[in-house]
Amino acid sequence: MSQAAGKANAGATATAATPRLQVGGSFTLGRLSEGVILGLAAVSSRESVDPVDMALARTLEEDRPDLVKPPVDPDDIDPASPNRRYRLTMVRYFPLHDDDRRDVVVMRGALEAVLAKAAISRKDKALIRRNAAWAQGRGWRPLAVATAPVTGRDKVGQFTVEGFVYIGLGHAKPLPNEGPADWAWVQVWSASLRVQHWINVAVVFTLSATGYIIMDPFFGPTAGEGGDVGFLMGWVRLIHFSVGFLWIVVGLTRVVAAFTSRDRHLRWNAWWPLKTKTDVKRLGQVVGHYALIKEEAPLFLAHNPLQQLTYTGLYLACGVQMLTGLTLFGLYHQTNWFWEMMAVPTHWVGIPFIRLIHTMMMFFLWAFVIVHVYLAVRADSLERHGGISSMINGGVWLRRDAKPVDAPEIG
Repeated sequence: MSQAAGKANAGATATAATPRLQVGGSFTLGRLSEGVILGLAAVSSRESVDPVDMALARTLEEDRPDLVKPPVDPDDIDPASPNRRYRLTMVRYFPLHDDDRRDVVVMRGALEAVLAKAAISRKDKALIRRNAAWAQGRGWRPLAVATAPVTGRDKVGQFTVEGFVYIGLGHAKPLPNEGPADWAWVQVWSASLRVQHWINVAVVFTLSATGYIIMDPFFGPTAGEGGDVGFLMGWVRLIHFSVGFLWIVVGLTRVVAAFTSRDRHLRWNAWWPLKTKTDVKRLGQVVGHYALIKEEAPLFLAHNPLQQLTYTGLYLACGVQMLTGLTLFGLYHQTNWFWEMMAVPTHWVGIPFIRLIHTMMMFFLWAFVIVHVYLAVRADSLERHGGISSMINGGVWLRRDAKPVDAPEIG
């Protein structure tokens, strides 16, 4: 073997052994699609040998051939420096949306450096940091992207944070992958929400079964038979009370998630969907679709307005159920100020009325369960995007050109 060939083979082996940068995906704050975020991050001159530029260009070429990287003049690039950890790139006629091409300046760099220079609301800042921390925990580096409009005479406006892309080496843990070219697998529900959902299913079933037995014992020995009644009702009550306190803990975790979740669809401000007249109009369209009056309804990635109002009402109903349960439990534990305080409503309206509310809420929850299961199966049968399985794997399948009302265009 010649010396030159030996060096070539050694170089090839070293290259193969060295992990190269990979792009794991992108995260958007909702103004632009994930594909556009990726395209903005990838803008660079054709001569660039920056490993990040090359990784992004390779991803566009291999995975997203539908996204065209616009050419950039090297003179329109202001590179990052040790004192400024972001790059500025002037892009002419960038397609932010289907029919919206405009001149923009793209800021791309370290997350905190971009957040310090670009405009972002407090809510979005908390959201993007939480998602960035999740990506970093899996071995990825978040590369933030912000844009600023360019007006006449190349005047640059205010930068706005749009999202970030995940950059990492070969050992980074994989993120949810996209499917075939015409479809995209979109993450919707967090793991914590899915765990809460299935715990709630088990809890509501257990509480309903034991609560009904407490209300109307329809099996087991009774005092009227003259024999030993045993401790059956004691065990039923123990299970009911123990699971009830577990349910309260689950409810508190949902409240905490409303302020800490990295999913904007789960945060507290999503609980009230009717913020504008357009939202009210869309609610009417959804109701018309459910009533079989309208053939189609607006596409929502998460909950549509009717669903969200229902779930918000369900949260309130569950809160009432928990409070009435604590009130009834407190009647038999008047040993400290807390349980004395919890039992106060019984002195206002009487124990029978509290028990009636507690029982009616049980039937209301089961009515919701029945309707919820029916609508979930119906929607999955008609739309075929995996809505039911999304409560197991966390995501749904949508076409890349889909345009949800509550999210940017898919793709």
